[in-house]
Amino acid sequence: MDDTDALMGIGAFARRVGLAPSALRFYDDCDVLRPAHVDEGTGYRYYAPNQEARAVLVRRLREAGMPLLEASVVLDGTREEARVLLEGHARRARETAASARSAIEEILRGLTGPRRATARIGGAELASAVRQVAPAAAAAPLRDEFPVLGCVLIEVDRPEVRLVATDRYRLAVRALRPSSGEGEGDPCGVLVGVTEIGDVASWAMRQPELTVEVDEQGVRLRGDGGAARALRAVDGTFPDYRTVLDGLPATQHRIIAHRAALRAAVAEAGHDGPFVLRTDGRQLTLASRAAVPAVVPAHCTGAAVRIAFDPGVLLPALDAGVGPDVLLEISSPTGPVVVRSADQGSFTTLVMPVHDSPDGRA
Repeated sequence: MDDTDALMGIGAFARRVGLAPSALRFYDDCDVLRPAHVDEGTGYRYYAPNQEARAVLVRRLREAGMPLLEASVVLDGTREEARVLLEGHARRARETAASARSAIEEILRGLTGPRRATARIGGAELASAVRQVAPAAAAAPLRDEFPVLGCVLIEVDRPEVRLVATDRYRLAVRALRPSSGEGEGDPCGVLVGVTEIGDVASWAMRQPELTVEVDEQGVRLRGDGGAARALRAVDGTFPDYRTVLDGLPATQHRIIAHRAALRAAVAEAGHDGPFVLRTDGRQLTLASRAAVPAVVPAHCTGAAVRIAFDPGVLLPALDAGVGPDVLLEISSPTGPVVVRSADQGSFTTLVMPVHDSPDGRA
């Protein structure tokens, strides 16, 4: 049997791997995907079955927007070279997408016509969200210098109502699901003062359900029987929290501990300033200059890590959680730490660590 009997013509191969024949000819010219055989008389290209995996990988790399020179390294370089290039390309793609989204949102904000969105949510849920998110807003004097950091961002974006606050050292995001399935109107967000929304939360707690109306003027909360409250919009541009969340590096260390036990240890270790947290198998050790080291049972995955915190930043994140357990996701000793609760996936807090001094104490 002729060896070419098992080969496929360029048209059949193109259909099998999802590439156009013109693309296959281009990749041949670029030495990226050479045919297994070329008929000397007709110049017709033939491809072998064992070339399918490479062709599919070429297609996927090009669909991801990877330049051809980089794609060639992924195809023919070492695994480490491929990993470095792919991670770099993914990072640039996220940055480009974030820039495009920011530009589009700015253009949308400039379009004529009022924007308005509504959603129906539980009053107790809203009050709970305010309790969790509001502590992350900045206090004076930072709030006086940057007024938007003393606000809570309220967004109605179809499937969710989100409350967001940050003081640049921590970020809190709580997502609520509308009881009617999804919000109505255009995606819309508005800043309101943290003090004002805190006052309204007590009233919301007594309402079985609320209609949340958001527009450029502010937020109106309408309860049953005609009861209503209004929150005036605060001018300013809130930090792009989505870019922060989307850009989080991969988690390298996970810590699961009893929330109350960890909180007590943090309060004790950090009563006179920052402290160092170290993982060691199935326990955490918290140490500072002023306190005897405290040990907290925990389930730790990943390599051992030491990381320093300001208790004034970490304690509110622990207090805002729900349920007996808390999960800390750490990418590095200097990157933001994600604080989660196993009982509430709709609430996320990010806290920034502080500098770990060379003498082993924060």
